[in-house]
Amino acid sequence: MENFEQELKNRRTFAIISHPDAGKTTLTEQLLLHGGVIREAGTVKGRGAKKLASSDWMAIEQQRGISVTSSVLQFDYDGKRINILDTPGHEDFSEDTYRTLMAVDSVVMVVDAAKGIEPQTKKLFEIVSQRGIPVFTFFNKIDRDARSPLDLVDELESILGIQAYPMNWPIGSGQILQGIYDLQKKDLIPFKNAADHPEVRQEGMDEIELLEDAGNQFDEEAVATGKLTPVFFGSALANFGVTEFLREYLVYAPMPMPVETVDDREIEPESDQFTGFVFKIQANMDPRHRDRIAFVRIVSGPFERGMDVTLERTGKKLRLANVTQFMAEERENVQGAVPGDIIGVYDTGNFQIGDTIFSGKKAVRFPDLPTFTPEFFNKVIAKDVMKQKSYHKGITQLVQEGTIQLYKSWNSNEYILGAVGQLQFEVFKFRMENEYNVEIQFEPIGSKVARWINPDQVNEKMASSRNLLVRDRYDRPVFLFENNFALNWFKDKYPDVELEAKM
Repeated sequence: MENFEQELKNRRTFAIISHPDAGKTTLTEQLLLHGGVIREAGTVKGRGAKKLASSDWMAIEQQRGISVTSSVLQFDYDGKRINILDTPGHEDFSEDTYRTLMAVDSVVMVVDAAKGIEPQTKKLFEIVSQRGIPVFTFFNKIDRDARSPLDLVDELESILGIQAYPMNWPIGSGQILQGIYDLQKKDLIPFKNAADHPEVRQEGMDEIELLEDAGNQFDEEAVATGKLTPVFFGSALANFGVTEFLREYLVYAPMPMPVETVDDREIEPESDQFTGFVFKIQANMDPRHRDRIAFVRIVSGPFERGMDVTLERTGKKLRLANVTQFMAEERENVQGAVPGDIIGVYDTGNFQIGDTIFSGKKAVRFPDLPTFTPEFFNKVIAKDVMKQKSYHKGITQLVQEGTIQLYKSWNSNEYILGAVGQLQFEVFKFRMENEYNVEIQFEPIGSKVARWINPDQVNEKMASSRNLLVRDRYDRPVFLFENNFALNWFKDKYPDVELEAKM
Protein backbone atom coordinates (compact mmCIF):
# COMPACT_ATOMS: atom_id res chain seq x y z
CA MET A 1 0.00 0.00 0.00
CA GLU A 2 1.32 3.45 -0.95
CA ASN A 3 1.71 5.96 1.87
CA PHE A 4 1.15 3.21 4.47
CA GLU A 5 3.11 5.05 7.18
CA GLN A 6 1.32 8.36 6.56
CA GLU A 7 -2.09 6.65 6.61
CA LEU A 8 -1.15 4.96 9.88
CA LYS A 9 -0.15 8.28 11.49
CA ASN A 10 -3.51 9.75 10.53
CA ARG A 11 -5.62 7.09 12.26
CA ARG A 12 -7.48 7.79 15.53
CA THR A 13 -9.66 5.00 16.91
CA PHE A 14 -11.76 5.55 20.01
CA ALA A 15 -14.86 4.39 21.85
CA ILE A 16 -17.43 6.60 23.53
CA ILE A 17 -18.53 5.40 26.98
CA SER A 18 -21.19 6.79 29.30
CA HIS A 19 -24.07 6.05 31.61
CA PRO A 20 -27.38 5.73 29.68
CA ASP A 21 -28.90 9.13 28.75
CA ALA A 22 -25.69 11.12 29.25
CA GLY A 23 -25.78 12.07 25.55
CA LYS A 24 -23.37 9.61 23.98
CA THR A 25 -25.37 9.06 20.79
CA THR A 26 -26.00 12.80 20.38
CA LEU A 27 -22.27 13.54 20.68
CA THR A 28 -21.53 10.78 18.15
CA GLU A 29 -23.94 12.37 15.69
CA GLN A 30 -22.38 15.82 16.13
CA LEU A 31 -18.95 14.34 15.40
CA LEU A 32 -20.35 12.74 12.25
CA LEU A 33 -21.80 16.11 11.26
CA HIS A 34 -18.32 17.58 11.60
CA GLY A 35 -17.02 14.87 9.31
CA GLY A 36 -19.71 15.63 6.73
CA VAL A 37 -21.01 12.08 6.95
CA ILE A 38 -24.55 13.11 7.90
CA ARG A 39 -26.46 16.26 6.97
CA GLU A 40 -28.35 16.70 10.23
CA ALA A 41 -28.53 14.89 13.55
CA GLY A 42 -30.47 11.65 13.21
CA THR A 43 -30.03 11.11 9.48
CA VAL A 44 -27.53 9.05 7.59
CA LYS A 45 -26.36 10.69 4.36
CA GLY A 46 -27.97 9.09 1.34
CA ARG A 47 -30.90 7.68 3.27
CA GLY A 48 -33.39 10.43 2.55
CA ALA A 49 -35.48 11.69 5.44
CA LYS A 50 -35.25 8.62 7.64
CA LYS A 51 -34.59 10.34 10.97
CA LEU A 52 -33.03 7.72 13.18
CA ALA A 53 -29.92 7.85 15.31
CA SER A 54 -27.29 7.07 12.74
CA SER A 55 -25.50 4.60 14.98
CA ASP A 56 -28.65 2.80 16.20
CA TRP A 57 -29.45 0.68 13.16
CA MET A 58 -31.19 -2.30 14.74
CA ALA A 59 -35.01 -2.19 14.73
CA ILE A 60 -35.40 -2.68 18.48
CA GLU A 61 -32.98 0.17 19.13
CA GLN A 62 -35.00 2.49 16.93
CA GLN A 63 -38.24 1.37 18.59
CA ARG A 64 -37.08 1.71 22.19
CA GLY A 65 -34.51 4.49 21.87
CA ILE A 66 -31.68 2.46 23.41
CA SER A 67 -28.32 1.30 22.09
CA VAL A 68 -27.77 -2.45 22.49
CA THR A 69 -25.09 -3.08 19.88
CA SER A 70 -21.73 -1.53 19.15
CA SER A 71 -21.60 0.40 15.90
CA VAL A 72 -18.52 1.35 13.92
CA LEU A 73 -18.50 4.79 12.32
CA GLN A 74 -15.74 6.26 10.19
CA PHE A 75 -15.16 9.81 8.98
CA ASP A 76 -12.40 12.24 7.99
CA TYR A 77 -11.71 15.52 9.76
CA ASP A 78 -8.79 17.94 9.67
CA GLY A 79 -6.51 15.50 7.82
CA LYS A 80 -7.24 12.58 10.17
CA ARG A 81 -9.32 9.46 9.61
CA ILE A 82 -11.38 8.79 12.71
CA ASN A 83 -12.94 5.46 13.69
CA ILE A 84 -15.60 5.79 16.41
CA LEU A 85 -16.82 2.65 18.13
CA ASP A 86 -20.17 3.64 19.60
CA THR A 87 -20.86 1.24 22.47
CA PRO A 88 -24.15 0.01 23.98
CA GLY A 89 -25.38 2.32 26.72
CA HIS A 90 -27.43 -0.29 28.57
CA GLU A 91 -25.62 -2.13 31.34
CA ASP A 92 -27.10 -5.50 30.31
CA PHE A 93 -24.85 -5.24 27.25
CA SER A 94 -21.65 -4.39 29.13
CA GLU A 95 -19.92 -7.48 27.75
CA ASP A 96 -20.18 -6.14 24.20
CA THR A 97 -18.82 -2.81 25.44
CA TYR A 98 -15.92 -4.43 27.32
CA ARG A 99 -14.81 -6.30 24.21
CA THR A 100 -15.12 -3.17 22.10
CA LEU A 101 -12.83 -1.38 24.56
CA MET A 102 -10.12 -3.90 23.65
CA ALA A 103 -10.22 -2.62 20.06
CA VAL A 104 -9.59 1.11 20.66
CA ASP A 105 -6.57 3.32 21.34
CA SER A 106 -8.38 5.94 23.43
CA VAL A 107 -11.75 6.59 25.05
CA VAL A 108 -14.11 9.55 25.24
CA MET A 109 -16.12 9.53 28.47
CA VAL A 110 -19.39 11.47 28.30
CA VAL A 111 -20.78 12.66 31.65
CA ASP A 112 -24.09 14.44 32.30
CA ALA A 113 -23.09 17.75 33.94
CA ALA A 114 -26.24 17.69 36.09
CA LYS A 115 -25.64 14.17 37.42
CA GLY A 116 -21.87 13.72 37.57
CA ILE A 117 -20.21 10.30 37.64
CA GLU A 118 -22.87 7.56 37.50
CA PRO A 119 -22.49 3.79 38.18
CA GLN A 120 -22.19 2.55 34.59
CA THR A 121 -19.55 5.18 33.80
CA LYS A 122 -17.55 4.09 36.85
CA LYS A 123 -17.73 0.41 35.81
CA LEU A 124 -16.60 1.11 32.27
CA PHE A 125 -13.85 3.46 33.40
CA GLU A 126 -12.38 0.69 35.57
CA ILE A 127 -11.93 -1.49 32.46
CA VAL A 128 -10.33 1.39 30.55
CA SER A 129 -8.09 2.17 33.52
CA GLN A 130 -6.77 -1.41 33.63
CA ARG A 131 -5.55 -0.97 30.04
CA GLY A 132 -3.94 2.40 30.81
CA ILE A 133 -5.28 3.99 27.63
CA PRO A 134 -5.93 7.75 27.26
CA VAL A 135 -9.30 9.05 28.47
CA PHE A 136 -10.87 12.33 27.34
CA THR A 137 -13.81 13.61 29.40
CA PHE A 138 -16.74 15.59 27.97
CA PHE A 139 -19.13 17.08 30.54
CA ASN A 140 -22.33 17.34 28.51
CA LYS A 141 -25.61 19.29 28.76
CA ILE A 142 -24.24 22.54 30.20
CA ASP A 143 -27.06 24.35 28.36
CA ARG A 144 -29.26 22.90 31.12
CA ASP A 145 -28.89 23.55 34.83
CA ALA A 146 -25.66 21.80 35.80
CA ARG A 147 -23.65 21.18 38.94
CA SER A 148 -20.73 23.39 39.85
CA PRO A 149 -17.84 22.63 37.46
CA LEU A 150 -15.43 22.62 40.44
CA ASP A 151 -17.57 19.92 42.09
CA LEU A 152 -17.73 17.90 38.87
CA VAL A 153 -13.96 17.92 38.38
CA ASP A 154 -13.40 17.10 42.06
CA GLU A 155 -15.84 14.16 41.82
CA LEU A 156 -14.15 12.93 38.65
CA GLU A 157 -10.81 12.78 40.46
CA SER A 158 -12.10 11.37 43.76
CA ILE A 159 -14.45 8.68 42.38
CA LEU A 160 -12.39 7.53 39.39
CA GLY A 161 -8.94 8.15 40.84
CA ILE A 162 -7.64 9.96 37.75
CA GLN A 163 -6.18 13.45 37.62
CA ALA A 164 -8.12 15.99 35.57
CA TYR A 165 -6.97 18.95 33.52
CA PRO A 166 -9.73 21.28 32.24
CA MET A 167 -9.11 22.39 28.65
CA ASN A 168 -12.05 24.79 28.82
CA TRP A 169 -14.38 26.06 31.56
CA PRO A 170 -18.10 26.84 31.56
CA ILE A 171 -19.24 30.30 32.56
CA GLY A 172 -22.67 29.60 34.06
CA SER A 173 -25.09 26.89 32.90
CA GLY A 174 -28.70 26.50 31.78
CA GLN A 175 -30.58 29.79 31.43
CA ILE A 176 -27.53 31.84 32.50
CA LEU A 177 -24.91 30.03 30.40
CA GLN A 178 -22.54 32.71 29.09
CA GLY A 179 -20.20 30.42 27.18
CA ILE A 180 -17.03 28.40 27.64
CA TYR A 181 -13.61 29.87 28.30
CA ASP A 182 -10.78 28.28 26.30
CA LEU A 183 -8.00 27.90 28.84
CA GLN A 184 -5.34 27.38 26.14
CA LYS A 185 -6.19 30.41 24.03
CA LYS A 186 -7.44 32.56 26.96
CA ASP A 187 -10.58 33.30 25.01
CA LEU A 188 -14.34 33.22 25.79
CA ILE A 189 -16.52 31.38 23.27
CA PRO A 190 -19.97 32.90 23.86
CA PHE A 191 -23.08 30.73 23.93
CA LYS A 192 -25.51 31.75 21.19
CA ASN A 193 -28.13 34.31 22.25
CA ALA A 194 -26.82 34.36 25.84
CA ALA A 195 -28.23 37.17 27.98
CA ASP A 196 -25.44 39.09 29.68
CA HIS A 197 -24.93 38.27 33.38
CA PRO A 198 -21.82 40.15 34.58
CA GLU A 199 -21.88 38.53 38.05
CA VAL A 200 -21.95 35.03 36.47
CA ARG A 201 -18.99 35.96 34.27
CA GLN A 202 -17.08 37.27 37.26
CA GLU A 203 -17.75 34.10 39.25
CA GLY A 204 -16.52 32.01 36.31
CA MET A 205 -13.35 34.06 35.95
CA ASP A 206 -12.69 33.72 39.71
CA GLU A 207 -12.93 29.91 39.34
CA ILE A 208 -10.52 30.02 36.39
CA GLU A 209 -8.03 32.01 38.45
CA LEU A 210 -8.30 29.41 41.20
CA LEU A 211 -7.68 26.63 38.66
CA GLU A 212 -4.62 28.33 37.25
CA ASP A 213 -3.16 28.76 40.75
CA ALA A 214 -4.01 25.38 42.27
CA GLY A 215 -4.94 22.99 39.40
CA ASN A 216 -2.92 20.12 37.92
CA GLN A 217 -0.16 20.78 35.42
CA PHE A 218 -0.80 19.56 31.88
CA ASP A 219 1.37 16.52 31.17
CA GLU A 220 1.21 14.83 27.75
CA GLU A 221 2.90 11.69 29.07
CA ALA A 222 0.27 11.39 31.83
CA VAL A 223 -2.50 11.78 29.20
CA ALA A 224 -0.89 9.09 27.00
CA THR A 225 -0.78 6.58 29.88
CA GLY A 226 -4.32 7.24 31.11
CA LYS A 227 -3.24 8.96 34.34
CA LEU A 228 -4.57 12.43 33.47
CA THR A 229 -7.78 13.19 31.58
CA PRO A 230 -8.23 16.38 29.54
CA VAL A 231 -11.67 17.75 30.50
CA PHE A 232 -14.07 19.59 28.18
CA PHE A 233 -17.47 21.18 28.80
CA GLY A 234 -20.18 21.62 26.20
CA SER A 235 -23.60 20.63 24.90
CA ALA A 236 -23.82 17.97 22.20
CA LEU A 237 -27.49 18.75 21.54
CA ALA A 238 -26.76 22.46 21.00
CA ASN A 239 -23.53 21.60 19.13
CA PHE A 240 -21.66 23.86 21.53
CA GLY A 241 -18.07 23.06 22.48
CA VAL A 242 -18.00 20.01 20.19
CA THR A 243 -15.67 21.56 17.58
CA GLU A 244 -13.23 22.67 20.28
CA PHE A 245 -13.31 19.21 21.83
CA LEU A 246 -12.70 17.43 18.49
CA ARG A 247 -9.77 19.68 17.55
CA GLU A 248 -8.02 19.22 20.90
CA TYR A 249 -8.75 15.49 20.93
CA LEU A 250 -6.98 15.08 17.59
CA VAL A 251 -3.91 16.89 18.95
CA TYR A 252 -3.43 14.59 21.96
CA ALA A 253 -5.10 11.27 21.04
CA PRO A 254 -2.66 8.51 20.06
CA MET A 255 -2.26 6.86 16.70
CA PRO A 256 -2.65 3.02 16.72
CA MET A 257 -0.68 1.36 19.51
CA PRO A 258 1.34 -1.90 19.69
CA VAL A 259 -0.56 -4.93 21.00
CA GLU A 260 0.88 -7.73 23.14
CA THR A 261 0.52 -11.38 22.10
CA VAL A 262 -0.06 -14.33 24.42
CA ASP A 263 3.68 -15.12 24.27
CA ASP A 264 4.59 -11.58 25.44
CA ARG A 265 5.69 -10.25 22.07
CA GLU A 266 4.64 -6.77 21.03
CA ILE A 267 3.19 -6.46 17.55
CA GLU A 268 4.03 -3.03 16.19
CA PRO A 269 1.48 -1.38 13.86
CA GLU A 270 4.27 -0.59 11.37
CA SER A 271 5.09 -4.29 10.91
CA ASP A 272 4.85 -5.66 7.34
CA GLN A 273 2.85 -8.64 8.62
CA PHE A 274 -0.92 -8.16 8.59
CA THR A 275 -2.55 -9.13 11.92
CA GLY A 276 -5.94 -8.47 13.49
CA PHE A 277 -8.48 -9.87 15.93
CA VAL A 278 -12.26 -10.38 15.92
CA PHE A 279 -13.91 -8.40 18.73
CA LYS A 280 -17.52 -8.64 17.59
CA ILE A 281 -19.80 -10.75 15.39
CA GLN A 282 -23.12 -9.39 14.18
CA ALA A 283 -25.83 -11.26 12.29
CA ASN A 284 -28.34 -9.64 9.95
CA MET A 285 -26.96 -6.13 9.67
CA ASP A 286 -28.60 -6.28 6.26
CA PRO A 287 -31.97 -8.06 6.73
CA ARG A 288 -32.26 -8.55 2.95
CA HIS A 289 -29.19 -10.79 2.84
CA ARG A 290 -29.17 -12.48 6.25
CA ASP A 291 -25.44 -11.89 6.44
CA ARG A 292 -22.98 -12.34 9.28
CA ILE A 293 -20.15 -9.89 9.79
CA ALA A 294 -17.02 -10.45 11.87
CA PHE A 295 -15.64 -7.10 13.05
CA VAL A 296 -11.83 -7.17 12.88
CA ARG A 297 -9.54 -4.58 14.47
CA ILE A 298 -6.40 -4.34 12.32
CA VAL A 299 -3.36 -4.43 14.62
CA SER A 300 -0.46 -4.38 12.15
CA GLY A 301 0.48 -4.28 8.50
CA PRO A 302 -1.50 -3.13 5.48
CA PHE A 303 -4.77 -4.85 4.55
CA GLU A 304 -5.40 -5.39 0.85
CA ARG A 305 -8.60 -6.85 -0.57
CA GLY A 306 -8.19 -10.46 -1.67
CA MET A 307 -5.23 -11.17 0.61
CA ASP A 308 -4.80 -14.60 2.19
CA VAL A 309 -4.68 -14.98 5.97
CA THR A 310 -4.55 -17.80 8.51
CA LEU A 311 -7.19 -18.20 11.23
CA GLU A 312 -4.92 -18.95 14.23
CA ARG A 313 -7.42 -21.06 16.21
CA THR A 314 -7.98 -23.60 13.41
CA GLY A 315 -4.96 -23.09 11.15
CA LYS A 316 -7.42 -22.64 8.27
CA LYS A 317 -6.40 -20.43 5.32
CA LEU A 318 -8.95 -17.78 4.32
CA ARG A 319 -9.09 -15.25 1.49
CA LEU A 320 -10.37 -11.83 2.56
CA ALA A 321 -12.19 -10.93 -0.63
CA ASN A 322 -15.55 -9.63 0.61
CA VAL A 323 -14.69 -7.00 3.21
CA THR A 324 -16.49 -3.79 4.15
CA GLN A 325 -16.04 -0.62 6.16
CA PHE A 326 -18.91 1.04 7.94
CA MET A 327 -20.95 4.18 8.21
CA ALA A 328 -23.76 2.97 10.47
CA GLU A 329 -25.94 0.78 8.21
CA GLU A 330 -24.18 2.15 5.13
CA ARG A 331 -21.32 -0.08 4.02
CA GLU A 332 -18.89 -0.10 1.18
CA ASN A 333 -16.39 -2.63 -0.09
CA VAL A 334 -12.91 -1.70 1.00
CA GLN A 335 -9.80 -2.11 -1.13
CA GLY A 336 -7.25 -1.28 1.56
CA ALA A 337 -7.02 -0.42 5.27
CA VAL A 338 -4.36 0.13 7.92
CA PRO A 339 -3.91 -0.51 11.66
CA GLY A 340 -6.56 1.22 13.74
CA ASP A 341 -9.20 0.60 11.08
CA ILE A 342 -12.11 -1.75 11.70
CA ILE A 343 -13.04 -4.00 8.78
CA GLY A 344 -16.10 -6.19 8.46
CA VAL A 345 -15.39 -9.65 7.08
CA TYR A 346 -18.35 -11.56 5.68
CA ASP A 347 -18.47 -14.76 7.70
CA THR A 348 -19.93 -18.13 6.77
CA GLY A 349 -19.31 -19.55 10.24
CA ASN A 350 -15.51 -19.58 10.43
CA PHE A 351 -15.02 -16.95 13.12
CA GLN A 352 -15.50 -16.75 16.86
CA ILE A 353 -15.11 -13.69 19.08
CA GLY A 354 -11.47 -13.32 20.09
CA ASP A 355 -10.04 -15.04 16.98
CA THR A 356 -6.68 -13.84 15.64
CA ILE A 357 -5.93 -13.70 11.90
CA PHE A 358 -2.50 -13.14 10.36
CA SER A 359 -0.69 -13.16 7.02
CA GLY A 360 2.55 -15.00 6.32
CA LYS A 361 3.99 -18.03 8.10
CA LYS A 362 4.81 -16.63 11.55
CA ALA A 363 1.86 -17.47 13.81
CA VAL A 364 0.41 -14.72 16.01
CA ARG A 365 -2.16 -15.03 18.77
CA PHE A 366 -3.63 -12.13 20.70
CA PRO A 367 -5.07 -12.62 24.22
CA ASP A 368 -8.64 -13.84 24.69
CA LEU A 369 -11.29 -11.15 25.09
CA PRO A 370 -13.26 -10.88 28.34
CA THR A 371 -16.40 -12.97 28.80
CA PHE A 372 -19.03 -12.76 31.51
CA THR A 373 -20.60 -15.72 33.27
CA PRO A 374 -24.40 -15.54 32.80
CA GLU A 375 -26.61 -15.01 35.85
CA PHE A 376 -30.13 -15.34 34.42
CA PHE A 377 -31.47 -18.39 32.59
CA ASN A 378 -34.51 -19.29 30.48
CA LYS A 379 -35.60 -22.44 28.73
CA VAL A 380 -36.59 -21.51 25.17
CA ILE A 381 -38.97 -23.24 22.75
CA ALA A 382 -40.40 -22.43 19.30
CA LYS A 383 -44.16 -21.84 19.35
CA ASP A 384 -44.52 -23.33 15.86
CA VAL A 385 -42.95 -26.80 15.56
CA MET A 386 -43.03 -26.44 11.75
CA LYS A 387 -40.35 -23.71 11.94
CA GLN A 388 -37.62 -25.82 13.50
CA LYS A 389 -35.09 -25.07 10.74
CA SER A 390 -35.41 -21.27 11.12
CA TYR A 391 -35.53 -21.67 14.90
CA HIS A 392 -32.21 -23.57 15.06
CA LYS A 393 -30.57 -21.24 12.52
CA GLY A 394 -31.66 -18.14 14.44
CA ILE A 395 -30.47 -19.45 17.78
CA THR A 396 -27.13 -20.60 16.34
CA GLN A 397 -26.43 -17.28 14.63
CA LEU A 398 -27.51 -15.00 17.47
CA VAL A 399 -25.58 -17.00 20.06
CA GLN A 400 -22.40 -16.63 17.98
CA GLU A 401 -22.57 -12.86 18.59
CA GLY A 402 -21.51 -13.54 22.16
CA THR A 403 -24.07 -11.52 24.13
CA ILE A 404 -26.21 -14.52 25.07
CA GLN A 405 -25.01 -18.02 25.99
CA LEU A 406 -26.53 -21.32 24.85
CA TYR A 407 -26.77 -24.47 26.95
CA LYS A 408 -28.51 -27.80 26.41
CA SER A 409 -30.10 -30.05 29.02
CA TRP A 410 -27.81 -32.99 29.70
CA ASN A 411 -30.13 -35.72 28.42
CA SER A 412 -32.99 -34.04 26.54
CA ASN A 413 -31.13 -31.43 24.46
CA GLU A 414 -33.64 -28.75 25.49
CA TYR A 415 -32.26 -25.28 24.80
CA ILE A 416 -31.43 -23.04 27.77
CA LEU A 417 -30.26 -19.45 27.28
CA GLY A 418 -28.08 -17.60 29.76
CA ALA A 419 -27.51 -13.83 29.94
CA VAL A 420 -26.05 -11.21 32.28
CA GLY A 421 -29.25 -9.09 32.12
CA GLN A 422 -32.95 -9.50 31.34
CA LEU A 423 -32.92 -7.00 28.45
CA GLN A 424 -30.77 -9.44 26.47
CA PHE A 425 -33.66 -11.93 26.46
CA GLU A 426 -36.08 -9.25 25.20
CA VAL A 427 -33.70 -8.32 22.39
CA PHE A 428 -33.17 -12.01 21.54
CA LYS A 429 -36.94 -12.64 21.34
CA PHE A 430 -37.48 -9.52 19.23
CA ARG A 431 -34.74 -10.48 16.80
CA MET A 432 -35.92 -14.10 16.47
CA GLU A 433 -39.39 -12.83 15.53
CA ASN A 434 -38.26 -9.98 13.27
CA GLU A 435 -35.15 -11.44 11.64
CA TYR A 436 -35.99 -15.16 11.49
CA ASN A 437 -39.80 -15.04 11.55
CA VAL A 438 -39.93 -17.43 14.51
CA GLU A 439 -42.04 -16.82 17.60
CA ILE A 440 -40.45 -18.19 20.76
CA GLN A 441 -41.48 -18.43 24.36
CA PHE A 442 -39.37 -18.45 27.48
CA GLU A 443 -39.77 -20.59 30.56
CA PRO A 444 -37.79 -18.81 33.29
CA ILE A 445 -35.59 -20.97 35.50
CA GLY A 446 -34.33 -17.95 37.44
CA SER A 447 -30.88 -16.80 38.39
CA LYS A 448 -28.19 -19.45 38.67
CA VAL A 449 -24.50 -19.72 39.49
CA ALA A 450 -22.76 -21.35 36.51
CA ARG A 451 -19.64 -23.47 37.06
CA TRP A 452 -17.77 -25.56 34.50
CA ILE A 453 -16.54 -29.02 35.50
CA ASN A 454 -13.77 -31.22 34.12
CA PRO A 455 -15.45 -33.78 31.78
CA ASP A 456 -13.46 -36.59 33.41
CA GLN A 457 -15.06 -35.82 36.77
CA VAL A 458 -18.69 -35.68 35.63
CA ASN A 459 -21.14 -38.09 37.17
CA GLU A 460 -24.86 -37.66 36.44
CA LYS A 461 -25.62 -38.67 40.04
CA MET A 462 -24.10 -35.35 41.17
CA ALA A 463 -27.00 -33.47 39.52
CA SER A 464 -30.18 -32.54 41.37
CA SER A 465 -32.96 -29.95 41.23
CA ARG A 466 -30.60 -27.53 42.99
CA ASN A 467 -27.72 -28.04 40.56
CA LEU A 468 -28.74 -28.70 36.98
CA LEU A 469 -26.22 -30.48 34.78
CA VAL A 470 -26.13 -29.01 31.25
CA ARG A 471 -23.77 -28.73 28.26
CA ASP A 472 -22.52 -25.45 26.83
CA ARG A 473 -22.46 -24.79 23.07
CA TYR A 474 -19.09 -26.58 22.82
CA ASP A 475 -20.51 -29.64 24.66
CA ARG A 476 -18.52 -28.91 27.83
CA PRO A 477 -20.31 -29.91 31.07
CA VAL A 478 -21.63 -27.12 33.29
CA PHE A 479 -23.50 -27.14 36.60
CA LEU A 480 -26.13 -24.43 37.12
CA PHE A 481 -26.40 -24.02 40.89
CA GLU A 482 -29.55 -22.58 42.46
CA ASN A 483 -27.50 -20.17 44.60
CA ASN A 484 -24.14 -19.85 46.39
CA PHE A 485 -25.42 -21.98 49.26
CA ALA A 486 -26.05 -24.87 46.83
CA LEU A 487 -22.61 -24.32 45.28
CA ASN A 488 -20.87 -24.47 48.68
CA TRP A 489 -22.87 -27.55 49.67
CA PHE A 490 -21.68 -29.26 46.47
CA LYS A 491 -18.06 -28.29 47.17
CA ASP A 492 -18.29 -29.78 50.67
CA LYS A 493 -19.80 -33.00 49.35
CA TYR A 494 -17.36 -33.36 46.42
CA PRO A 495 -14.15 -31.69 47.63
CA ASP A 496 -12.02 -33.27 44.86
CA VAL A 497 -14.19 -31.94 42.01
CA GLU A 498 -12.70 -28.88 40.30
CA LEU A 499 -15.22 -26.15 39.36
CA GLU A 500 -14.33 -23.20 37.12
CA ALA A 501 -16.22 -19.88 36.96
CA LYS A 502 -15.26 -19.36 33.28
CA MET A 503 -14.18 -21.56 30.41
